[in-house]
Amino acid sequence: RAAGAQVRAPTALRVMAAATEIDPAPNPFIERDSNGRPWVQQRARPRRNRQSETVRRMVRENTVTPADFIYPLFIHMADTNVAIPSMPGCERHSLKSMVAEAKEAYAVGVKAFVLFPKVDDALKSNRGEEAYNPTGIVPTAVRMLKAALPDSIVFTDVALDPYSSMGHDGIVEDGKILNDETIEQLCKQALCQARAGCDFVAPSDMMDGRVGAIRDSLDAHGFKNVGILAYTAKYASAFYGPFRDALDSHPGFGDKKTYQQDPANGREALIELRLDEAEGADMVMVKPGMPYLDVIRRLKDNTDLPVAAYHVSGEYCMLKAAAERGWLDERKAVLEALTCFKRAGADVILTYYAKQAAVWLAEDHAQQ
Repeated sequence: RAAGAQVRAPTALRVMAAATEIDPAPNPFIERDSNGRPWVQQRARPRRNRQSETVRRMVRENTVTPADFIYPLFIHMADTNVAIPSMPGCERHSLKSMVAEAKEAYAVGVKAFVLFPKVDDALKSNRGEEAYNPTGIVPTAVRMLKAALPDSIVFTDVALDPYSSMGHDGIVEDGKILNDETIEQLCKQALCQARAGCDFVAPSDMMDGRVGAIRDSLDAHGFKNVGILAYTAKYASAFYGPFRDALDSHPGFGDKKTYQQDPANGREALIELRLDEAEGADMVMVKPGMPYLDVIRRLKDNTDLPVAAYHVSGEYCMLKAAAERGWLDERKAVLEALTCFKRAGADVILTYYAKQAAVWLAEDHAQQ
């Protein structure tokens, strides 16, 4: 180089070229191919099936579609919607708004809905009689939804907690939740919802024997085609807080550990599975979802029934909070989470992201 010539910084192109040059001092433990490049004698190379998006799509084991989703909708009898602070993007819908929201979701491929009511305190009681009021909020909402979207699939929650003055899923006596007395009420509730036109009832109460009793009650009254989505493995989880905010259904005392499952137990879910199968469940569900992927897999490996997973409010709000702070890419994280449910064995996913995820999936499909 001439004296005084300026030394140029290496360009990106020169750096890249240097990086691809063959090492002049090859590693004696790595062989060379006929071109003199490093060669690890590995015949099976899984990366071949990952080398382009086209190949990755071809060999993809699990795919999420809007048909997999059930969209939970919170409803109340007020004329206006109310935001749920702990669940950004979710609202308690008026019944008119519920129909509009369902129509928007239906238009992007989400055709199944489950209804959760916020019941006025004045209508609550220990025995939850409002749960089977034929002119109550849920039967009214079912009729409206089926009239607006006849081909939609409407699921209804069967449990007393939204209607209970005690905030529990069953009748309370001397501080204990009564099992069989509660089931008698649940059968009335399920029949009321069936008469309104629901397609599936979804008992979430976790009383022993309620699936069989509801099945028998539905059949005896001519509702043989109304299905049962059983909350088979519903855990006494800390991830339900925002949902209870939405419905104002926090337990009035204690907790729900005497009827919901212990989060430490996995095998116990198989006991519940065998019972629900024998009692006539048409689908079985695990709740919560992401923290219980192992339980989803246990159920999938031990039943021929469709398995559902509930992507619960606590999981939803964690994703929302992280996305709002810029800590996660919301779109990528949500679609990955939903794919994880499918990989674990879920056939059906209840998620508050149903409508938004369907839009994202459609956008991804359009770009392919």
